[in-house]
Amino acid sequence: MTRSPPVSPAGVTGTDERVLILDYGSQYTQLIARRVRELGVYAEIHPGDWDGQAIARFAPRAIILSGGPASVLDEGSLRIPEAVFALGVPLLGICYGMQALALQLGGEVEEGWPREYGSAEVELCAPSLLFEGISGMSESSGRLAVWMSHGIRVKKMPPGFAILAGNASTPIAAVADETRLWYGIQFHPEVRHTPSGTHLLMNFLRKIAGLGNSWQMDRFEETASRTLQAELPSGRVLVALSGGVDSAVLAALLARAIGDRLVPILVDTGLLREGEVDGIREAFASFPFTLRIVDASARFLEALAEVSDPEEKRRRIGGSFHRCIHGGSPEISGYSLSRT
Repeated sequence: MTRSPPVSPAGVTGTDERVLILDYGSQYTQLIARRVRELGVYAEIHPGDWDGQAIARFAPRAIILSGGPASVLDEGSLRIPEAVFALGVPLLGICYGMQALALQLGGEVEEGWPREYGSAEVELCAPSLLFEGISGMSESSGRLAVWMSHGIRVKKMPPGFAILAGNASTPIAAVADETRLWYGIQFHPEVRHTPSGTHLLMNFLRKIAGLGNSWQMDRFEETASRTLQAELPSGRVLVALSGGVDSAVLAALLARAIGDRLVPILVDTGLLREGEVDGIREAFASFPFTLRIVDASARFLEALAEVSDPEEKRRRIGGSFHRCIHGGSPEISGYSLSRT
């Protein structure tokens, strides 16, 4: 079995207006991407420590740094790649992203004060394009309603930055270097609990990064199909379906691009819910391909016999699935492997 080469990120966008979202483990990272795409701008999520050369090849017009559950003060915590700063494009750090931005650029962060979680209000204290035209002010206080979720805060801003907003618990809740167009906010604009969050993101994309709103999902389908055709000009391609959204979307794109050269496989591990295999078969019955179901239940159940430790179970399940897909099953051989 051979593995197909990865599709170039820039090859499937249909536009040179791309936003890179670096993920530092936030539960809201997918929401950030969704909000950006809803505003008509193409966005991709990549790990917070993504390779600098890959970042340069992706050529983003703006970068958003997500939040995350870790502390920027922890040993070995993720840092913003230097390539991000070298690009010189507009930046927006959210929560962890703001803290990492401040720390790496010469500011200070601190912990040891009560964690702030939930609805909060911040007072805008300086004009900025980031907050231009913002609504969502509290009628009683005149402050901006936001959603906070953090246990660390910026204590001292890095050189070149000014405070845009704050409150008693978080005096430095938003900062900006208007010259370099680098911004940080301690709250989460991507969640609905920050009523003006979409407006703030729109300001960052339109007024600060100068991006339009021309990207559409149907355009992505067309360009992705063309790219897949170029990347996979011949041979059959195996895609492992789980019944979930990610692999189903991949299979649909591949079916459009390469037609009957697609070989979709569902591995029945024997661990699915009763009737789930039949449900998946029915769900894919209308797709333009024939789903092959590989019964590997005996292999999986044998690997798990007399194992009670959950971590060991996960390790054995992962190992069995890997061996099954990568040539260990007689039903699977001679295909290029496409995977999400």
